[in-house]
Parts: sequence; structure tokens; C-alpha cells
Amino acid sequence: MGNSLRKIDPNRALRLAIAPVIPYRRRQDKRAPSAPRIERRPMTSTQSALTHLQCSMTGEIVSADIAQGLSPAGKPLLARYDLAGLKARWDRDALSARPLDLWRYRELLPVRQVENIVSLGEIATPLVDLPAAARRLGHRGRLCAKDESRLPTGSFKARGLAMAISKAKEFGLKRVAIPTNGNAGAAMAAYAARAGIEAYVFCPAETPAINVQETALQGAKVWRVNGLIHEIGAMVRQQREAAGWFDVSTLKEPYRIEGKKTMGLELAEQGGWRLPDAILYPTGGGTGLIGMWKAFAELEALGWIGPARPKMIAVQSTGCAPIVKAFDDGTEHAAAWPNASTLASGIRVPAAIGDFLILRAVRESGGFAIAVEDAAIEAWRARIAAEDGLLLCPEGAACAAAAEVAISDGRLARDSDIVLYNCGSGLKYPMPDPARRLDLAAPFDLSAILRPN
Repeated sequence: MGNSLRKIDPNRALRLAIAPVIPYRRRQDKRAPSAPRIERRPMTSTQSALTHLQCSMTGEIVSADIAQGLSPAGKPLLARYDLAGLKARWDRDALSARPLDLWRYRELLPVRQVENIVSLGEIATPLVDLPAAARRLGHRGRLCAKDESRLPTGSFKARGLAMAISKAKEFGLKRVAIPTNGNAGAAMAAYAARAGIEAYVFCPAETPAINVQETALQGAKVWRVNGLIHEIGAMVRQQREAAGWFDVSTLKEPYRIEGKKTMGLELAEQGGWRLPDAILYPTGGGTGLIGMWKAFAELEALGWIGPARPKMIAVQSTGCAPIVKAFDDGTEHAAAWPNASTLASGIRVPAAIGDFLILRAVRESGGFAIAVEDAAIEAWRARIAAEDGLLLCPEGAACAAAAEVAISDGRLARDSDIVLYNCGSGLKYPMPDPARRLDLAAPFDLSAILRPN
């Protein structure tokens, strides 16, 4: 049976999956009628309802027809869609006939032409129950992880960079650059390679080696830099015109957030169009948290969900917690965090340009921001791996550590439905090597082998 399977190009599969049905027209002759022949022709348009971009701070509208960075006010731009028109022509039941991937929501995504979609097979990621962790916490409701490690390049960054690079291709861009703590650079390198676009990646000196290696192997030019990500981001920005690259830094262009919002679209669909009570999200630049909050508003405008929302919980490390401090202080913007340090490199972001959008989503949802110790991150990573069999990345483990605190102090009810986001593969991060040695030349001591730890 295995020999009957064919390898299918994901881009070609997508074009075929969205092909419209061409009506059959009966021949005007006297021959006996035959069964109607249905012809499927690849669709060229994605039917995207994208209309314009809007400044997230001032509301100023700018064109979505050319490549854009920040708004004229220097703030993130958000993609806007004709939701009223889309509501009239798009029913959520139509999704049942589509592949279980990111592009099933194409009408609510910004790529306009099918030929510009750059895909590596972005599947719908599973919700993995964590029963052992729930028992440890005395939690009676559902506790699960949305496991983003199943995506191409092993992290949720694939969502945002698939979208950003697809739009870069649509706009005819030839060169892109990014500052990264690891996974975003790897994702950009992969999709840029697929699209035939030059990629330049700059990461802090302490970025995990596997991230640097995979980025380079996927064709990007990569440098380690003696600075933190916001400092490296400033360098990328300063060299933009001289180098001729387009900056795809977090929220410095409008389309990574559109890819990340599919986490929210997917979560709603997986829950039967009912959202969980709480989402714990590892928060650095916050693109995913902002994107999910945007997705929920768009789904309500389409009539696909009601007004109920989950508590959005921003999780950070005590070694780098600018959003937590701003939340506790009641401010709209977060001051840069000095001397940022945490083993969870993905949330080592001292300053986020979308800080006000993160804080608005958290507050509007009735959620909160919480910081956890690195020791707790390590402990929960080991527990869930050993007891639930899921190897979390440190950032995902930070969410489990945050759940422990929030359930204990009552901020999260013990019967609530909680989803934590595991944003990448635990295989990309350092792990202990506890293996013991066995000498085949020595007498075999079975009692030592079977002795409990």
C-alpha cells in the first residue's frame, strides 16, 4: 500500500484544493446524453477579502497594494478585511471540504494570488491533553497544550513567516532581513529559500546553536551579534536602505501577525467554535497574542463565534518581564527591561513595539501578565516530558509554570478549560544527558538496572 502513495507539491495541492467547479453545459447535438463531465480548473485568486492596512495607534489608513513597514506614526500596521462582504459569501461549513492547514482560512488572509503562496505544509497543530500535569495541579478542568512544534521548521514562527514571505513574493521583494532569538530566523530562512529570496539573519551571541545551524543550512546568511534582540533590530533597521533589504522584524511589517492569528482561528474551530476559558501564551514580541485577539474579533464579525473571550495571559520570565511590570503598573507602554536574561530565549525581548497592543488584549480579556522563575521553567519542562510524554520548549514550559501559580492563587479556576501554547520543539534546546554507562565486558548486574531511581 505504501508504494501507491505519491509525493505532492504542497503549493500544487493547495491550488487544486481550491479549484472552482465549472458548470457543465449540455451539447447541442442528437447523440445520446452522457454523464456530466465536471472540469476542475486551478484557481488563481485566493478570494482574500483584504482591503487596506490601518495604523494600530492612530487609525490612519494606508494602502495594502504596496509593501509597507510601520505606519507613518511609527507603529504596527494591521490588515483589515471586508468582513461584512465576507460574511455574506463565506460560511464556516465550507471549511469542512478543505485541507487541514493554515491556508484553509485564505479569505481571511492577505495573500491575494494562489501562485504567491509559499508553503512547506503548515498543518493544523493538535491540542494535546496533559492529564498528569493536571493531576499535579489539582486541576479538574481540561489542561492541554497546543503543540506548535509540529509545524515546518519546528515552531510557530512558521505561521508568521509563511505569510510574510508569501507577501514578499507577491510584492516582488528580492532580499529580506530579520533580527531573531532563533526560531524566527530559521523559519524566515526556510520560506525565503522556497521563494528564491535572499535572507539575512542576525541573532544574539547566546542563541541556541541548533537555531543558528538550521538557519545557515537553509541558505540564509547568518551572524551572531554581541547585543540583545531590540539592539540588533535597530541595526537591521538602520541598514535597511543601504543594504536594500526588507525588514521582517516582529510587527515591523503587517503580515507576520496575519499568519500568527491562524492559531486563534484554528483554536476556535478545534473547539467547535467555542473558545477556552484561558490561554497562556509565552510573550516576547507578542505577535501571536495580538494576532489571536484580532482573530477572535474577526470571527465574531463573521458571526462564527459569540462575544465570549478567553482570558489572555501573557507569560514571561522574571529575568525579562517588561509586559508584566507594565501590567502591574497600569501603564499602556512597557519600559525596556535592563540586563535581560532567561534560558527561555524566545521570550528574552526587553522591548516590544507592540507592547500597547499586548496590554490592551490582556486587559480587555480580563486576563493578566505573569512572570516565572527559570528554575520553575526547567522543572515543568522535565515533569511534563517524563509524565505526559510531551517535550516542551522552555517557553512552553514557562506557561505550565505560570498555570501552577495562577491555579494555586485562584486567578484560574480549577474547573476551567486552559490552553497553553508550546511554541516550538523541545529538541531545539539544550537537554541534560543523564544516561548511565554499561560495560559489556563486566558481569551483568540486572538488579542495578531495575533499581528505582
